[in-house]
Amino acid sequence: MPQAQIQPVATGNPPPAMVESDDPLLSLILRSLDDDQAQDIATIDLQGKSSIADYMVIASGRSTRQVAAMAQKLGERLKDGGFGHPRLEGLPAADWVLVDAGGVIVHLFRPEVRSFYNLERMWGFDGPSGAA
Repeated sequence: MPQAQIQPVATGNPPPAMVESDDPLLSLILRSLDDDQAQDIATIDLQGKSSIADYMVIASGRSTRQVAAMAQKLGERLKDGGFGHPRLEGLPAADWVLVDAGGVIVHLFRPEVRSFYNLERMWGFDGPSGAA
């Protein structure tokens, strides 16, 4: 099975091209996470490689409070942007929150939880800065 392509997105006021995409849904998600100061944002292109979504986005927050806030704000921005009501899972504990936005699946983690589950490696990558 071919491996998906991963593209790291630097945080901390990157140039606009770093958080833009031809896909309006992905673009909104990346801007939202950047606005909320998500850390280590990684985008994995799943188009033609998986039927679950076109993209997977993985990002970290510094605390459960930040992870929950990022997820809730992202949900509101998706709704306001006309992308429907995304499904949020894991919000009460907020160690790992999954936001299912249809074509894009977003995983928001506390750093310790992210490194424990290591989704980037599961998809065949060493980490957010690795490439297939």
